[in-house]
Amino acid sequence: MKVAYLSSQVTQPGSPIRRSDAFEHDYMMRALRPEFAERGMQILDICWDNESADWSRFDAALIGTTWDYWDRPDEFLKTLESIEQQTILHNPASLVRWNSHKSYLKELADRGANLIPTLWIDEMTDARYLQAFDTLQSEKLVFKRQVGAGAAGQHLLSRDDVRPDMPHAMMVQPFVSAIQTEGEYSFVFVEGTLSHALIKRAKKGDYRIQSSYGGQEEAITPAASDLQAARDVLTTLDDVPLYARVDMIRHEDGSLLLMELELIEPYLYPEQGPRLGELMAKAISARIRAR
Repeated sequence: MKVAYLSSQVTQPGSPIRRSDAFEHDYMMRALRPEFAERGMQILDICWDNESADWSRFDAALIGTTWDYWDRPDEFLKTLESIEQQTILHNPASLVRWNSHKSYLKELADRGANLIPTLWIDEMTDARYLQAFDTLQSEKLVFKRQVGAGAAGQHLLSRDDVRPDMPHAMMVQPFVSAIQTEGEYSFVFVEGTLSHALIKRAKKGDYRIQSSYGGQEEAITPAASDLQAARDVLTTLDDVPLYARVDMIRHEDGSLLLMELELIEPYLYPEQGPRLGELMAKAISARIRAR
């Protein structure tokens, strides 16, 4: 059996435009390859926009490090839909489409997810920029692209800061200080089962926890209440996804608030989860055989 691992030109080894954090792609491949091979599967690294790829020769396709899709979201979604017509795709294109726009968080909040207060601004103006501080009653706000990932196009701003150009639709949230004092929690699930959990901390003086900004990660054994909070987020979905990463942050009342539910191409931190490769291989194998 052959499985396509969808990557991108910015993550593939040897690419002249490889990202500084593309070592995470290498970690994923090292975690998956031996476990897939043990179960009679060959996993092949292929760029999602490879026009010569014959997806029909694969028994399944797994979205991996497609870390440039947000610059070409329409093309990406059309490609996934084409792949899905030729083989099994995980996660499915319909789920990816829903998860690709941050407005999915509004829907999760309506279903009961405990979300950070959020404003949705499709076109940023000076007036809307200033009004956001009043509405959210915060002196520091985080501005994020509604379609994006990895802190691309993200800004941490105070009321008196000059508004930078924000040509994209934005979501705005109050800055939660726990991101600097405690960190961000990530819970990695495979078929709804917890693989592992970790805490991600920003480097001193920053708030971005991604490795490309100097962030560091540490495996943890989550408290029962924290794990339940992450599981509660997954229960808001109609179907159990093959993989999911739930990112959360501590509220001042001690509860965990949802930051993101990552269902497209999240980094799954295999170095903090020694069972990840095994769980993914078993899940993919079972889904292929059940087809």
